[in-house]
Amino acid sequence: MNAVTPAWIELDNVSKRYGQQPVLNGACLTVERGQFVAVMGRSGSGKSTLLRLIGGLEAADSGSVCVDGTDLTVLTETERARRRRQGLGFVFQSFNLIPTLTVSENVELPLALNGVAEADVRRRSRELLEELGLGSCANRFPEDISGGEQQRVAVARAVIHEPKLVLADEPTGNLDVDTARHVLELLQRTCRDRNATLLVATHSAEIAGQAARVLTIRAGRIEDAP
Repeated sequence: MNAVTPAWIELDNVSKRYGQQPVLNGACLTVERGQFVAVMGRSGSGKSTLLRLIGGLEAADSGSVCVDGTDLTVLTETERARRRRQGLGFVFQSFNLIPTLTVSENVELPLALNGVAEADVRRRSRELLEELGLGSCANRFPEDISGGEQQRVAVARAVIHEPKLVLADEPTGNLDVDTARHVLELLQRTCRDRNATLLVATHSAEIAGQAARVLTIRAGRIEDAP
């Protein structure tokens, strides 16, 4: 009899509230490794919260959040931070670039934190920035570039260390159509080449149309879209 392979991401009866406002309420979800999943729902429905729980950036109030066989809810903050540094790429809706670092330094940060050789760090950063049309911005600071450029920098930072899990919160919201398509292709290619899992919170029907699976969040529960 063949053993059942556990899901790569598994949420079991997860609840999360902010103050008196419930966001997730007994939510359950399984995602296989390598899947491209789009998460849709109205603003405030819990899309960003779901990504942050899976990424270990927040803790669930109850239930379990397992990623690659590890229950994040029993880890210390230090242990969760180590996992994020090594295996997670996160594209924040507000970018979360470090204002005192240049564009290239922001992108290089995940590699530097993981002890990659400086020459390799610089090469990989330069190549990725060129690919995203950001080569001329490398030595500028985040406040000196546009919102769309900041978003592309955030994407570059999320994928440069080749993580096994990429979580992207509205990654194309500030981009024109052509640039948005290119960014999505980069995210998909990066994940596909390494069998990494990609979860994207989005309002975009175009992104949802390219995903292997589309989830919706309603009344605190996660459902597969019809």
